[in-house]
Amino acid sequence: MLIDVTTPQHLDDRFRESLGALPEPERRRDPAQPVRDGVALTGHQLLALFDAQVTSRQLDLAGRWLRSFGEGFYTIGSAGHEANAAVAAALRPTDPALLHYRSGAFYCTRAARAAGEFLAAGGDEATPTSGAPEPAGAPEPAGVPDDAARTVAGDEPSDEPGTRPEPSPVGAPVMGAAAYRVGADGTAEAVPTPADPVANPTDVTADPAAGGGDPAFSAVQPDAYAAAARDVLRGMVASAREPLAGGRHKVFGRADLAVVPTTSTIASHLPRAVGLGLALERLRRVETAGRRDGADAPPRSPWPRDAIVVCSFGDASVNHASATAALNTAGWYDHTGLRIPVLFVCEDNGLGISVRSPQGWVERTLRARPGLRWFAADGADPVETYRVAAEAAAWVRRHRRPAVLHLRTVRLLGHAGADAESAYRSAAEIAADEARDPVLATARLLVDAGLATGGELLARYDERGWQIRRIAEEVLDEPKLATAAEVVAPLAPRRPARVAAAVAEVAARAGGPGAGARVEAFGGKPPELAGPLTLAQSINAALADGLLAHPHMAVFGEDVAAKGGVYGVTKGLREKFGPARVFDTLLDETSVLGLGLGAGLAGLLPVPEIQYLAYLHNAEDQLRGEAATMQFFSQGAFRNPMVVRVPGLAYQEGFGGHFHNDNSVAVLRDVPGLVIAVPARPDDAAPLLRTCLAAAAVDGSVCVLLEPIALYHTRDLYEPGDGEWLGQYAEPGGWAAGHVPIGRARVYGVGSAQDVTILTFGNGVRMSLRAAAVLADEGIGTRVVDLRWLAPLPVADIIREASATGRVLVVDETRRSGGVGEGIIAALVDAGYVGAARRVAGVDSFVPLGPAARQVLVSEEAITQGARTLLAR
Repeated sequence: MLIDVTTPQHLDDRFRESLGALPEPERRRDPAQPVRDGVALTGHQLLALFDAQVTSRQLDLAGRWLRSFGEGFYTIGSAGHEANAAVAAALRPTDPALLHYRSGAFYCTRAARAAGEFLAAGGDEATPTSGAPEPAGAPEPAGVPDDAARTVAGDEPSDEPGTRPEPSPVGAPVMGAAAYRVGADGTAEAVPTPADPVANPTDVTADPAAGGGDPAFSAVQPDAYAAAARDVLRGMVASAREPLAGGRHKVFGRADLAVVPTTSTIASHLPRAVGLGLALERLRRVETAGRRDGADAPPRSPWPRDAIVVCSFGDASVNHASATAALNTAGWYDHTGLRIPVLFVCEDNGLGISVRSPQGWVERTLRARPGLRWFAADGADPVETYRVAAEAAAWVRRHRRPAVLHLRTVRLLGHAGADAESAYRSAAEIAADEARDPVLATARLLVDAGLATGGELLARYDERGWQIRRIAEEVLDEPKLATAAEVVAPLAPRRPARVAAAVAEVAARAGGPGAGARVEAFGGKPPELAGPLTLAQSINAALADGLLAHPHMAVFGEDVAAKGGVYGVTKGLREKFGPARVFDTLLDETSVLGLGLGAGLAGLLPVPEIQYLAYLHNAEDQLRGEAATMQFFSQGAFRNPMVVRVPGLAYQEGFGGHFHNDNSVAVLRDVPGLVIAVPARPDDAAPLLRTCLAAAAVDGSVCVLLEPIALYHTRDLYEPGDGEWLGQYAEPGGWAAGHVPIGRARVYGVGSAQDVTILTFGNGVRMSLRAAAVLADEGIGTRVVDLRWLAPLPVADIIREASATGRVLVVDETRRSGGVGEGIIAALVDAGYVGAARRVAGVDSFVPLGPAARQVLVSEEAITQGARTLLAR
């Protein structure tokens, strides 16, 4: 029966009818043999793929069933994309995978691979045979033209056919090092498995109950599939027992399956995948060169040395800026000779919700990408899909270079439960997709190969369906997140005592066993002996100390290496620490942050620079949607520690305009869990940076160090030549005592400090101190509070200092609407502050060029007058 929309009932009925119409096989084939002559996939493996596909399909049906009575909260399914089960089978279970939302069959197969219940053909992966052309503009990696590529990638040959993965080292994150089985009581329990189950095949005994009595079905036990199904169903019903996100979102992710959660539907995880590939290759080079033990030892990768990254996305996403950035960056680095082992998988069903991808556009777009090897497969043929996927994975693994697998799929059941396909698709189009149902294609092949009858497959389908329904009924009764505290618990863990201890430990090493290396790194003159420093010089010295203290730290961004930064803040760091740890990137902020996200995920401590605050807006979702959500949606199983340096704010007289004088930070303060530090004084810059580095290392924090450009080279405070804006750099022995915890302000008393409290930050600190000096001459005592932290705000300090005078002037150099001042006033109101309060803030305008900027920015005169007005009340 043809209808104008595919419903779960219709899809199920059609599948049953099609199985019933399949002819009896002419003869039975030994399931241990290949399903076709000349192919690697065996009957056992094809049956395993069918099982994974059916599990995924039944999960989609269960999702719609749960939604029908208001107990299911996610109906975007995988129907039509079940060919990705063959992709998962072609990969190793220790290859980190970043999956899009139609990856149910991939997830089920990955679970079986990790549990040793699915053995790959041909000893892990097929041998490349296609003779596909090399990507345009991609020379062999042996030629490395620049020092950054040469040092990060290494010079030794990387073609290592037959290299087996190594177990994760002791102490590394548990990713792919364990599996789980469903016990007799229906619960999942962890069991140890080898890093590569192919090298240690499981002895599977026959179980006639697994498939209607046919021994062919006994090759794969259903345990891993049932456990994977329970994961997915728990996500659908928002169960607090869901193993990764804990009911916060329905994601495909699990640390012990090396599946990294992604929450984006528009490919914002692709830049992270490129960064992860770059980090894996760098760590691989470090291990190849030999490693040492101890606190100063470089980190090991949590994945095997020859692991590759797989990243899947839909055809419509190929047009998104994030995907364009990632594919371009992968090709760009490959062109320079820097190796990035990433396999992009574009699953092409021809639709982005209701918008069609123009015929041939996706293939043309992907094939035209320089530096990417292109592979293609039709998901309606599971044998061919497996062969091509294995070939692509083997090529990436051997050459350590990026490739893209263009997998043709279909979309069944619409985009999601509420999608009425009849509004944009004809009945003929829907029927054509149904005819290419990948699960039905696998069933036909099983029958044609003599491995099963249609009736046996239908029994298998029903058995799996009842199993999924039983699990769905069980998870319905599981608890949900019931309090706000439960929801936000993994968002941004704060362990200030451990952070302080980490700073003290770094100080002890710098002043003790690392003292000699430190003196050598600074050319015999450490910064504490260099005299008073500017803000830029202090940040530079703190970055150098950070690189000395954290062997896994890397500083990178546009112009940070050879040039030393536009303002000289990173000058000399590449010469001190080498181009593997301080390097220039291409000019794309999305990719810069993506590199940081991937590096943090791999265990490094990335410190990327976004050249100007305004440029961050081009890539803000990499912080909001990717960085800040990682611990939230994985309950800390995955994290991406990062300290993003952002030169910004206004007051660069005679330079720039709104892109170089950007005073908008609302986009940062709105990101839950993000830490924002603003060093105004040179003697605060190093402690704030050290705290951010320690918080990233200890808690996995995502921090932004917002550096006021106009104060970088400022030397004077009150009079020309007074040098009172310079600061002394503390020696290591003083770092612990001078530690600045997250969310603690600094207070300056001017005069009696009893009349008015000025709450400010950044450029406002210097202006407020100058204004306070004028007020002191009038007999007015002022407390100037440098917030230092814009997120979280130092609320306790704000309330204490406001209450001390009963008169508060908020000096906010950002805009009146959406500015920091709004948050400060709200904090005062929430705390029951009853004194007087007034705001001086920037005008709701972009910052214009030249002297006109003074008309919209806060001035010293406005601060002085604001204080006088408060006192006159």
